[in-house]
Amino acid sequence: MRVYRINSRAKINLNLNIIRKSKKKKLHLIESLVCFVNLSDKIYINKSKSKYHKIKFIGKFSKKITKKNTVTKLLSLLDKDNVLKNKYKILVKKEIPLQSGMGGGSMNAANILKYFYKKKLINLKKLKKYSLKIGSDVILGLNSKPKILYRDGSIKEVTDIKKYHILIVKPAFGCSTKKIYSSNKTFSKSEFNISKEKIVKNVILNGKNDLEKSAFNLYPALKKIKNLLNQNEKANFVRMTGSGSAIIMYFNSNKFAKNALKIYKRKLNNCLCIITKII
Repeated sequence: MRVYRINSRAKINLNLNIIRKSKKKKLHLIESLVCFVNLSDKIYINKSKSKYHKIKFIGKFSKKITKKNTVTKLLSLLDKDNVLKNKYKILVKKEIPLQSGMGGGSMNAANILKYFYKKKLINLKKLKKYSLKIGSDVILGLNSKPKILYRDGSIKEVTDIKKYHILIVKPAFGCSTKKIYSSNKTFSKSEFNISKEKIVKNVILNGKNDLEKSAFNLYPALKKIKNLLNQNEKANFVRMTGSGSAIIMYFNSNKFAKNALKIYKRKLNNCLCIITKII
């Protein structure tokens, strides 16, 4: 049977604002400018004659993945609703670090959902329905275009976002999303009700990630890493993505990113350093 290969790209938050906490659902209402980069997990999927789905994770970041992962959760939901006529064999080669704030697991689920949509096993309505059931950020990965996530959950695709060369610096430890959101006390006003030109200037260059403060309080080593990276004069800006633990340096050229890689591989030898680019 034919095996389909899917590139499941990592997402990054160029900024992340916590607007407020919803009183009813007790969830944080966020706004964020999200882009995708040339770093991806590789998913191989094909039909199986087995009575059960076969899901396997391999690669350097696969060891800590539990049975309660986004791919297993997705297939369980689809089976419960009798959506799939066949069983599937799915192999995921993990290249995106876990607990990094780059949405590896969520993007895996999004890309598998997209595969089933292309195969006409689910319609557009169900595509969105199941993505929201898996996780709030899964819907962001249904395509790889830059987009704004608004506080009401709506999404708007944007163009003309600069294709920054980036250096991802990921410490050996991960961050607990639950703990960081729970301890967050930083809130912002909406920044996206402005023109595209101002989005680039105000939101990207002068933007921030509201979760940094709580993340740095819980994981002081993160603050030290960012302070060190901020000393690099060639970086346009340095910012944590998502709820961490990856901190990203943004450069105008690959040359600047490569030079930074040499420096911080030496100075931060306990961190994973990866060069890539916004697509």
